[in-house]
Formats: sequence, C-alpha cells, structure tokens
Amino acid sequence: MIPESLSHALQNLPQSATLAINQRSIALQQSGRKIYRFGLGQSPFPVPESVVEALRVHASEKDYLPVEGLPALRQAVAHFHRHRGDASLEASGILIGPGSKELMFLAQLSFSGELVLPSPCWVSYGPQAAIAGRQVARLMTGSNSNWRLSPEQLDAHCAKSPDTPRLMILNYPGNPDGDSYSSEELRDLANVARKHKIIVLSDEIYGLTHHHLEHQSIAQFYPEGTIISSGLSKWCGAGGWRLGTFAFPETLYWLRDAVAAAASETFTSVSAPIQYAAIKAFELGPDIQDYLTHQSRILRALGREIHRRLNDAEIRVRPPVGGFYVWMDFQSHEADLKKRGIADSPSLCESLLQDTGVAILPGASFERPKTELTARLAYVNFDGDQALKASQAIPLSSELDRDFLEAHCEATLEGIDALCSWVSP
Repeated sequence: MIPESLSHALQNLPQSATLAINQRSIALQQSGRKIYRFGLGQSPFPVPESVVEALRVHASEKDYLPVEGLPALRQAVAHFHRHRGDASLEASGILIGPGSKELMFLAQLSFSGELVLPSPCWVSYGPQAAIAGRQVARLMTGSNSNWRLSPEQLDAHCAKSPDTPRLMILNYPGNPDGDSYSSEELRDLANVARKHKIIVLSDEIYGLTHHHLEHQSIAQFYPEGTIISSGLSKWCGAGGWRLGTFAFPETLYWLRDAVAAAASETFTSVSAPIQYAAIKAFELGPDIQDYLTHQSRILRALGREIHRRLNDAEIRVRPPVGGFYVWMDFQSHEADLKKRGIADSPSLCESLLQDTGVAILPGASFERPKTELTARLAYVNFDGDQALKASQAIPLSSELDRDFLEAHCEATLEGIDALCSWVSP
C-alpha cells in the first residue's frame, strides 16, 4: 500500500514544467498568437537519414527483446563509451530504456539513500525523488560559482553525515545552463565522490552536443563509482523515439540488476525496431560524425550570438558550451521589474509570454528559490534540417557568421530581440 503522505504528494504533483510549457505554447499558436517556443528543450535537428533508414529496414521486428536491451545494441553502446574514452565499459553493464528519464526514475527507486542534486538542475530529478519517496539534498550554487557545484561544497555536505549512502546526479553540459565542467573540476569532484563513496549518476545526454566536441566524462576519473546516462534524444534529434542508455561499471552491477528487475515489471523492453535502428547511431559512422560536426557548429554560433545580445541587454548569462540552453539572471533589472509588479521568476515568465509571445521557463522550475529572478531559455525554434544543409555547404574552415544566423535562425533571434526589448523598454 502507498503511504498516505506519498499518495497525497502524487495527487498534487503537477505536470512536468517542460511538457506543460510546450503544450501551452502549441495551444497559443493554434489560437493565432505568434509564439517563440523557447520552453521545451527538443532538438531542432532531424534524425540522421542513415538512422531513419535503419528503422525502415527493421520496422517488421516484433518480438519482445531482453529487458536489458538488444545484445548488439548493448555492445554498440559499450564500444561508443570506450571509443570516447569514458571508461572501460562492457556490454554486460549496459541497460537500454524508454528514454533515460525512465531509467533515472528506476535508479532512484532502486537505491536506498539520499539523492544529491546541485541546483539549478533539470526539472524532473526532484519530482522523481518525490514519487520514489527519497530524501533530497539540494546543494545551491550561484552566479559567483558560475552555477557549478564545487568539490568543497560537496565535501562539506557529506561530512555532516559521512555514513549516509548517496546518489548524486551530475548533468553536463547542463540543462538548464548550457555550461560544463573542466577536466580539473571533474577530477576534483571525483576525488570527493570517492572519499565519501558517492554513486555518481552522470547525465551526459548532451555530451555529443558540446559546441567544440570536447566533452569529458567524470567516469574517466571515477570509473568505479559512475553510471553514465545517455540516449538518442538530444545529440541524435530523436526525442520522440524514447531510447535511453545507462552504462554501469562492474562494481555497480548490483544496482544494474535492481534497475533491470524493476524494468522487467514496468516497461518490459524498449521498442524492437528502435533498438535495431539505434545501433546505427551509436556506431558513429562518417555520416553521423559529419552530422555532429555541423550540429555543434550551428549551436556554437547561435549560442555565441544569443549570449552577446542578452549581455548587451544587461541580462547576466554564461556563454553556453554545450546543448541549446542559456540560464538567464535578471537581477540587474530587479528594481524596474518590481515597478511592473514582477517579483519572482514565475511572474516574470508569465508577463513575458503575455506581452511578447516569448515562452521560457522560470528558475523556480529548476529547484531555485521562487523569488530569484532566473529563467531558462532553450534556443531550439529554428529549422534544424535547413540549417544543417546550409552549414554543410560552407567550408568548415569558416565560422558561421551573423548573416547565416539571420537567414537560418531568424525566428530565434527575433524572439531574443523581443525579450531584450521587453526587459529594457
């Protein structure tokens, strides 16, 4: 029986903020309004054609697959991680799930201990912990630390109760901030995690969207205690395909077995045709490498231009290094916003949407204090297919310029300008 307190919490749990803003944006568009859809972080790029073709070829696959995943796909994912230098992982340590989101929930459900979340963080980590009935420690970062968790902060928290089992989710390149950790920072965090025997769930779903293709995993420094989470949704443009992966080191096979057991009683196995098709993606053939190169090139140029325009409007924002997000701090506009009746992040985002059609998410959705004037913007509302083809026609020796962005990301820049004009009328 579900405890009454947990049952009450579930009944009052709102829909995921990212999904809710997407549905609202669609409804507003259908009503005739011009909406800049910066709320849901869905990749604007198409699924690579070779991967789509692999899905066509295997569309007739109809059998239930092993709960852990198609053996050939598990082998391909393990090779993918070894090839990238993440860790010496084996196919036996790979689990395939219907999106990494489901695997993360089952990991929380299977692990008895404290969940450590650096804040800001993705909108679903905390609600999943509430559903699983887990204790959460939110380690608050700030602009002075570039919204990154420091090893000293983590060490101080763990020292308060050194015997507590802990699972920490570390996401980089980050959602909501588009930033990442240097190799030195990862090494220092790994040393603290090892000292306190923390299991690190390393959410690297945006790893291959690094704007310079230079992503590094904390598993390189803490292989025995790190689970790497990835999938097809962000770097392969296949969010709706719902395929995620977990990579466990042998030392954590006990947790792999627990997650697999829970999976066997919930989703059974991932769609067979999609698993077969995913092999093509994880093999990282020449066409996928070209796709990733031009994808990162476009995101790098667009992120740089958005950073410039927001900074010019005195909105504090870090230059993004991966993914397609910026984390905006409106603190310098606090006095002017209060004169307009805006004193917290939800009212900021609501007023912005009503006044301009710019849809973003408040910092409160990302485990931040409600009164903190922060928000996330996902710069994804452009035609990724068109932009990819245009980039492929330009030599890689040249950086994409403002003319390219105005031609192929016009709506995105128009929305940014509307935001900037609104905050500084």
